[in-house]
Amino acid sequence: MATDLLNNFNEIKVESPADKIIQQIKELISSGQLKPGDRLPSERQLSEKFGIGRTSVRDALRKLEFYGILKTLPQSGTVVAGFGINALEGLITDVLKLEGTDFHSLVETRVLLETNSAKFAAQRRTEDDIVSISNALDSYEKAVKSGKPAVEEDLLFHLTIAEASKNAVLKSLMLIVTPDILTYFKENDVCSGNKPLSALEDHHIILDHIINKDSKEAELSMRKHLNDILIFSSSNLNPK
Repeated sequence: MATDLLNNFNEIKVESPADKIIQQIKELISSGQLKPGDRLPSERQLSEKFGIGRTSVRDALRKLEFYGILKTLPQSGTVVAGFGINALEGLITDVLKLEGTDFHSLVETRVLLETNSAKFAAQRRTEDDIVSISNALDSYEKAVKSGKPAVEEDLLFHLTIAEASKNAVLKSLMLIVTPDILTYFKENDVCSGNKPLSALEDHHIILDHIINKDSKEAELSMRKHLNDILIFSSSNLNPK
């Protein structure tokens, strides 16, 4: 009887300070209180307002900048980026409603973008890019090994590679396509079981090829990494 009652309880998810900051900024943008071009207060001011350390503030702003929601301008500070707002709200459509060929096409597009992103990153990356990708991978690894959902960390890893590709259009297209696909997988519990650990191993391999500036192997390893996603989307072409 007591065991049956467990089904009435939900897991308590403890949000990090950075997650709470991101949620507040998202709500301000959605409500129109923050508009494209608006400048955010300084890290110090935000830290004092939130009552938390500047490290958490910096982490939140960094993630939002990778998502394209914020951007840093020389001598202007951090401002709201118009394109990122559209990406935040779902620029193409609600992927959760996509079926069959539409969803498969979206995943195919992601594969095209990501394989080229890895190839260009291996050719053009700087030492700073390697540090950024490594930090994103560390965050993903910590989330996976602690058993927490790692969708956001996974997205950040892929976006840091796109950043290293030095192709702003490619990164912008990824911001349109990738977040909704990852949300779909999360909602449908696609990334369960041993898949996160397998993905973690793939991430390390991809990073190694980027570090070694091996563009061909970086491209191939990214394609192999995304193969299961492509197969999953193919199975939706003729859903039972």
